[in-house]
Amino acid sequence: MPFDHNDHYHRLLLRHLPRGCRTALDVGCGTGRFARRLAGLGLDVHAVDPSAEVLARARAADGEVADGGGLPRYEHADITQLELPDGHYGFISCLASLHHMPFDTVTALRKALAPGGVLVVLGCYQEKSPADWGWGLAAAPVNAGIRLAVGASERLRPSGTAPVKPPVAPPGMPLPRIRREAAALLPGCRIRRLLFWRYLLVFRKEALPTGA
Repeated sequence: MPFDHNDHYHRLLLRHLPRGCRTALDVGCGTGRFARRLAGLGLDVHAVDPSAEVLARARAADGEVADGGGLPRYEHADITQLELPDGHYGFISCLASLHHMPFDTVTALRKALAPGGVLVVLGCYQEKSPADWGWGLAAAPVNAGIRLAVGASERLRPSGTAPVKPPVAPPGMPLPRIRREAAALLPGCRIRRLLFWRYLLVFRKEALPTGA
């Protein structure tokens, strides 16, 4: 499998999984790799994507899971048109999907979080500043080296089905604007820049008072 920038950060995202979490929503799940990781941890995972083609590949990949663990529940839908249950999910993830929809979609995701729940966004931003270009330059040689290594290992494996490429769109918001809008819509959230042209947003919904 070719090197995937989103897959590279799976472990980082899982560090923010709340203790005792039982339910998760994966927005823009694609071929389901992160959703399957969540399900493998025992979570009831609702995985949503607007592309029927990539969901077909996700369901096919489910059949290759050999450990007998749980599997995601996939839904072919546009998350902006979906009526999500209020206060239901302990964990909501968006991996390189938020820039495909209006940023204020995070308002609906915030409402769908259970008290104490966590929203994590592995997002893409538009490069516009010298800082952006500097991070891009730093990432380029690392990215090239990893792709060469992964490509070499792939050539040694038997050929399989051609990978399905989810729909892509260039990000339209630079990081400063993302920070401003996130601060207004997700008070108390934290955002940090990552390598490979990504940022990490983490928002934790206030838990109910003890005894409530």
